[in-house]
Formats: sequence, C-alpha cells, structure tokens
Amino acid sequence: MSGDNPSGENRDLRSNSITDVKQLGTFSALASLSYVFWVCGGMEMVERLAFYGIYMVRGLYARAPVSEGGLGLDGGDIGIIFSVWALVQSWVPVGTGGISDRLGYKESIFASTVFKIMGYLIMAWFASFWGFLVGAIVLAFGTGIFKPGIQGTIAMVTNRQNSSVAWGVFYQTINIGGFLGPIVAGMMRQMAWDHVFYACAAIISLNFILLLTYKEVGKEERLARREKIRRGEIKDTPLIIDAINELTNPVLMRYILLFTGFWFMLYVYWDLVPLYFEDWVDTTPIVQALWGDGQPSAFAIRVFVMDDAGTHILPEGLNNLNAFLIMTVCFLVTGFSARLRAANSMAIGTFLAALAIIIFGGSNIAWIMVAAIAIFSLGEMLSSPKFLEYMGNIAPDGKKAMYLGFSQLPLGIGWTLEGYIGQYFYGTYASKEAISRLELAARGWDSATLDAVPNGEAFDMLLRVSGGTAKDLTAQLYASHQIGTIFFAMASVGILAAIGLYLFGRWTYRRAETEKAMAVGHLPE
Repeated sequence: MSGDNPSGENRDLRSNSITDVKQLGTFSALASLSYVFWVCGGMEMVERLAFYGIYMVRGLYARAPVSEGGLGLDGGDIGIIFSVWALVQSWVPVGTGGISDRLGYKESIFASTVFKIMGYLIMAWFASFWGFLVGAIVLAFGTGIFKPGIQGTIAMVTNRQNSSVAWGVFYQTINIGGFLGPIVAGMMRQMAWDHVFYACAAIISLNFILLLTYKEVGKEERLARREKIRRGEIKDTPLIIDAINELTNPVLMRYILLFTGFWFMLYVYWDLVPLYFEDWVDTTPIVQALWGDGQPSAFAIRVFVMDDAGTHILPEGLNNLNAFLIMTVCFLVTGFSARLRAANSMAIGTFLAALAIIIFGGSNIAWIMVAAIAIFSLGEMLSSPKFLEYMGNIAPDGKKAMYLGFSQLPLGIGWTLEGYIGQYFYGTYASKEAISRLELAARGWDSATLDAVPNGEAFDMLLRVSGGTAKDLTAQLYASHQIGTIFFAMASVGILAAIGLYLFGRWTYRRAETEKAMAVGHLPE
C-alpha cells in the first residue's frame, strides 16, 4: 500500500518518521489476534457495561425531581459534578499510565476495579450533591487507573499489520458494553435509582474473574529491567520527567490539542443529547411505525429501552442506537479506514460528528434524530479507534500505557469544557425546565413564586395552569424558542477541529516525505 496507510507512523515519535506498513485484510487480522487481546476485550466490555449503565442516565438522575428519586439539581450544579468528574478521569491516566508500565498492568486493573466498586456504592448510599460528587471522583479515579493498563496491553499484543482492525474490534467491545449498559439502567431506574448503582457495582466485580485468565505480555522484560535498576546497572528516569519529555514533542502536542475538538463533540452527544431527547423529542412515532397498534413484547421493551407500558422509547434507548451500530459494524468501517491516512480518517469522522450535532439542533422529529445518530456513529467509528491506534503505534516500547494515558488528555479537555459549558448553557437556555420558567414569568409569576417551584417540576406547573396536553405544550414551547442554537455553536468546535486535523495530516505527511528523501541522500541533512 502506498504512503497513505494509517498505521505507517513510526513508533519513534521524536524522529517524526512515518514509514509505510501494509495492513492485513480484515479477517486475516482477526485471525492473528491472541487470546490476551480477547480477554482484554472482555474486561473492557464488562467495565463499559457498568460505566455506561450510570453514565448514560447520570444527567437524567441529577436533574430528576427529589420527589421522583433524583437529586433535583440545576444545570450549574450538574456542570460542577460533570467537569470535576472529567478532570479526574482524564488527568489520572497521564500519571498512572507510566506507573502501569513500571509496576504492572494486572495490578493496576485489579486496583481500578476496587475503586470503581466503591464509587458506585457511594452514589447508591448518599443521594445528594456531595454524595454524587464524591462517588463520581472515586469512580473517575478507578476508571483513570483502568484505561492505561487495558489499552497498554492491547498495544503490546498487536502489531503494525493488524492494528487498524484490532483497535476497531476493541472499540466494538467497548460499545457492546455501552449498548447493554443503558438497557440495564433503563430497567433498573424504573424500579428505583439506587438499583442502577448497585447493578453497576455487581457488574464491574466480574472483572475479578476475568483477571484470573489474564497474562501480562512483556512481564519478564519489565521485571528484568526493574532488577537491573535495583542493582544500579541502569538508571531509571523519574516518571514525571519522563512524561514531560514525551509530552513536549510538538507533533504529539498538536495532535492532542486538535483531537480535543472531536471529544468535545462526543460529550455533547453523550451528555446533552439524552437531555434534549427527554425534553423535546417524541419517540412514539417510532414505536407506532414498528409495532402499529400492537403491543411491543416484554423483550422488545427491554432491548429498545422503552417505558414499562411500551408506548415510547426512553432517551437512553434512542441514544443507544449509537452503541448498537458501532458494536455491529465497527470492524467493517475500520477495515475501510485502514485505506485512509490516519489524520484524514479522523478529520472526516470529526466533521460527520459535527454535522450530526447540527442536525440535532435543527429538528426534534424522531426519525430525523435516528438519521443524525447514524451519521454521528459513522463519524465516531472513523475517528475514535484510529486515535487509539495512532497513539499505540507511535508509543515507544516500554511506554505503551504512558502514551495511551496521554490519549486521555484531549478527552479530558473536551469533556471538562463540555461538562460545565454544555450543562450550564443547556440548563439555562434550552432545557424544558428553563423554558417553562420563562413562560411562567411571562404569565406574571414573580421570582419568589417561581423559586417556590421545586427544580424539575416547572413544566408540570405550567401544564396545570395552561391546560391542554403535555405533547401540545411541548410542541408550542419548542416552536416559540430557539432551542437548537447552543448545538449550532458547539458544532462549530468540531468543524474547526476537522479542518485542523486535515491540515495536521498534510503537515506530518510532508515531514515524512522529507525524512525519506534525507535518508536516501536526496536532500542534505
């Protein structure tokens, strides 16, 4: 394959050398993967099942009225929790990645599972702002420890010929868990909110069993190196200095900054779109189109994540189409993307994600939402696995977990910005709660009377004073306010990132061509 292969980036990032490596075909690459790869995929699936069980409904839980078992928080308070969660989960791997390389991947995965169980239980036991915040911090810390160990192992057991398909399959296992998690959460939260947290704690504990079958690749070399350090035969660079030295590389720095825009788009989808679906999207037309006047079966109600009566699809169910598409076809998309330059694949994917956000903001018709989710999912499949593959390929031997810990930096920056900005602006200008309070004020309600309405119950109050049906009132509010404006503004971040990634790809490719010419003596040093 010519010089547009995505896995051609040389692992010696300091030289910025990019070589061409032909990828195996999709099924040949699948056959080449070791059992350790599949064990890691299983642990990732379990971890994501538990994580997305709470993640996809956390905004719904945080803003649900206390009378319904939620926390009754406003957008500002939710934004604080989400931004702190993002900071901890994304910055912890920057340090723990190097620790995992030196102390062992298996040990870090075990420790992470303990912390994650604690986080879920704290959320279940303390239903308050502070309880949810502390639980989120503990859970985020455990997740931050988990990522480098698992992803470092994946980088160790794959090679330059199978990495595109391998990372695509790994991303599919993430989304199998991501698909099943909301199904579990949708069922549990209709019983009681604390059932969600207890279920997630039980699910993540299954990784203790899978750890019994896990074998760390390269453990002998790691232990031999530690023994040489102990005897003074080689000197070990302090971890913080080692990490800073790697991060100062301009190629890595620019790459991390640009990919922040993609993660901003993903967290708009994961954090805000479920709230938008709950507030403004009526999913009953989908149910009627699929089942007509008939009643969906109990199995269909659970898989599609409907309300218990089977009349409409819950927000996490509609959102779950994203995980379903990825878990079923991601390996095919990544097989295709193996023919593209890495930066071009990521640029196209980021642009598609931004386009989907624009579509969300421009309509509240259920079937258009389905089309937008499909577009977003395609963009995610072209971008996210390629990002992990790129980081794994350029990481030097012995620093796989460190580099894959670095991969959390753009995630963390994008998530932190969206976690507060998105929640604040949606909660203030686009949520049904905020719009209902504006309507009540327009009807002459003073601030003291409005403040007496519990958070999360303003729409119900407006419905009582205005009469009519909830469906008609929702349509009226949506038509009379610019609900989608904040989505248009956020999509601009993704469009700029897509342009930047395309230009980054051209820049790195030119550097690679120059280095090749220098290597054969066509250009002077």
